[in-house]
Amino acid sequence: MIGFIIRIALTATVLGFNVWLFATGHWGWGITVIFITALLIASFFRNEKMIWALYQMQRGDQEKAKRFINKITHPQFLPRRQHAYVLYLQALMNAQDMGFAQSEPMLRKALSLGLRTAEDNAVARMHLAGICAQSGRKTEAVSLLGEAKKFDKKGMLRDQIKTMQQQLQMAPSKNQMRMAQMMGGRKPKMR
Repeated sequence: MIGFIIRIALTATVLGFNVWLFATGHWGWGITVIFITALLIASFFRNEKMIWALYQMQRGDQEKAKRFINKITHPQFLPRRQHAYVLYLQALMNAQDMGFAQSEPMLRKALSLGLRTAEDNAVARMHLAGICAQSGRKTEAVSLLGEAKKFDKKGMLRDQIKTMQQQLQMAPSKNQMRMAQMMGGRKPKMR
């Protein structure tokens, strides 16, 4: 939040300086400072930590990307789409650290806020399907995989979706899982 206030003060100062340059007749410097002002104003719409995290992901350095995305402490102050992507990336990168109980609501909120690309929607739904399958919600997992298949227009996730669908067909139902937990893994006695 302090960074946001500093950014507002800096932008207001540079904008005032820019107006002063034009008012005093320093057109060359005024035009140059317009570009700096434009960069500062653009920083309100694009978070620099988010840009660095996406850059590190493209380079393949997941640890640095995870560090940058975890530095964003208040994503609710970002524009709606960026808030969605911060939640989406935090849920995907920290799924093993946080666990399924915390990553599922983050993915659901990211989907409700709206992810920009169809591929991101497909990946989020596929991960949600995996979480639902792990927690025994087979029907929800099957419907999420169907939605992910619709969003995967380029076919990048075709193999993963097909593998998950095959695993879901072989997976026991929620009732069978509950029975196995009650029995402690023992086979029931036959009469």
